[in-house]
Amino acid sequence: MSTVRVQLESNVPRSPAELWDWSTSVRGVEAEMGPVLKLDFPKGMTHIPRDGSGLGRPLGNCRFLLFGVVPVDLSRLTFTEMEPGRRFVEQSPLLSMKSWRHERILTPGPDGTRIVDRLEFTPRFAGPVVGWIIERFFRHRHAVLKKQYRERRSVARGEQGAQGIHV
Repeated sequence: MSTVRVQLESNVPRSPAELWDWSTSVRGVEAEMGPVLKLDFPKGMTHIPRDGSGLGRPLGNCRFLLFGVVPVDLSRLTFTEMEPGRRFVEQSPLLSMKSWRHERILTPGPDGTRIVDRLEFTPRFAGPVVGWIIERFFRHRHAVLKKQYRERRSVARGEQGAQGIHV
């Protein structure tokens, strides 16, 4: 089986700090993955360790549930590199993969933040099909991320309790 490489990039009208909080929170990961997959995080976990503590050690077992119901994979959630506020690398052992590496990089720009997800993985079976599915899934994650922050951007600020659309 050969290694598959995928890279996706998006520009989001938010600060790197806000997107770092999103990217390292269970809430943010669940929102990006839903409704296609639910990642069943270790009990009590709200964020991955943002300071880089625990690098190289599994944080716990996570089940992947298709549509929140059907178990389809198991991960030993492991982060190997961390630059707080800017970048992380997750290299978790997965039942479905011989190897898995997901790097997320946040770079400030003139109109917000550029988010880059770099994936490198070796499926245990059906490489081209699995590669296509993973690429589509991460496209979905980026679409959810952009929608989340585009919609929030359109809400008027400075009016307590009132919502409106900027024109």
